[in-house]
Amino acid sequence: MLKYRLIFGTLMTLVFVGLVLLDGRLDGSISDALPDAPIQATIFTLLVALLAIPAQFEFGQLAAQTGARVFKSITIPASILMATLFFWDQFLIDTRMYLLVLPIAVLALCGMQAIRFGTEGTIRNVAASVFSILYLGVFCAFIIGIRVQYGLWVLLFFVFTVKSSDIGAYAFGRLFGKHKLCPSISPGKTWEGLAGAVAVAAGTAFVFSYYFGIMSGVQAVVFGAVFGVLGQMGDLVESMIKRDAASKDSSNRIPGFGGLLDVIDSPLATAPIAYAVFLYLM
Repeated sequence: MLKYRLIFGTLMTLVFVGLVLLDGRLDGSISDALPDAPIQATIFTLLVALLAIPAQFEFGQLAAQTGARVFKSITIPASILMATLFFWDQFLIDTRMYLLVLPIAVLALCGMQAIRFGTEGTIRNVAASVFSILYLGVFCAFIIGIRVQYGLWVLLFFVFTVKSSDIGAYAFGRLFGKHKLCPSISPGKTWEGLAGAVAVAAGTAFVFSYYFGIMSGVQAVVFGAVFGVLGQMGDLVESMIKRDAASKDSSNRIPGFGGLLDVIDSPLATAPIAYAVFLYLM
């Protein structure tokens, strides 16, 4: 398990950072010496949109194990539309139109439910489908929002801080974990792991901010400590979904990690709060 985590974790990090840096190089946001292109984060937005597809399939599989049906022919395009809101805003499109996406999706879901299953499981199926759009669409929009409005270094600062909390929680939990944090939701999580998440995230935020001038040292440490906790809470949210589906992982696509949802759970859940923090500080 640890070997696969190290190998695939390193590979995913290199690919992700490489794509983000390439994206920044092309639109000029990688350096103040380059002129900023009018449209930012094209490659990153495309990456997020593409990842929404397997993420929706994983969510659909988990929902099916609880007896719910997710109508992916509707949830996939709806979640992509919601996730890319900040990107399309750069084209001066009237983003108030996005207020229509969710109600139209709900009506379409009800229509699909009527065609396929009649009245049986209406609340269960439509609710699971709407939840998937909110979780993988609306929450994801704030990740793109951070990239578009605050640049690639702030995005990397956020992602590295939150994901480093996962590393800290895993390492400290394995080495020192004795006291269960929330055994009914995630039996493997411990208070010692949470302390490790806070410590590692605070250290990562401080170092990253020091070299890239994101925020002051004190602010970075506080940001890291807070998001170390929030990142673990985000992981617990996904654990609740998996436990309800009686599944250890969202899939087995990524050796050592499970599925895509297992990788993106903490940044996904914390992105709206991070966006609000950057909005206030920057």
